[in-house]
Parts: sequence; structure tokens; C-alpha cells
Amino acid sequence: MTGVDFLIAVALLWVVVAATVAALSRDPVRQAVTLAFLGLALSLLFALLQAPDVALSQLAVGSALTPLLILLTVRRVRRRR
Repeated sequence: MTGVDFLIAVALLWVVVAATVAALSRDPVRQAVTLAFLGLALSLLFALLQAPDVALSQLAVGSALTPLLILLTVRRVRRRR
């Protein structure tokens, strides 16, 4: 097993754990934070699989933009209650 194969295995494990935690979590804030970690793991995986354009897109959208929008939505909904 080479070093890159080991890193791919670690990234895949990170993806599985983060996705499971996000799916089983009830709190939307915790889901958003876990979704950011999932996006980081996926972008690392894409970079290791030599898809840098997909990795950068995933980093921007999956790790930053989507969790930010979820957190802002949760904040607004909680303020209205």
C-alpha cells in the first residue's frame, strides 16, 4: 500500500464518518458544522484522485457556502420564534 493509497483510505473513512454523523444528528447547527467537515473530506479525496477543479469547487460550495447558508437560515428561523 503506497502513501497515496493510505491517504485515500483515510479520506474515505473521514467521508463515511462525517456523513453518518450528519445524517444521525438532530441539531441543524451540528449538521451544518459536520457538513463543512464532510466537504473538506470530499475535497481532499478529489485532490488525491487528481481532480483539482472538482476539489476546489467542493471546497468552496460544500465546505463554505452551503454550511454558511444553513447557519444563517437557522439563525433567522430561531429569531422569529
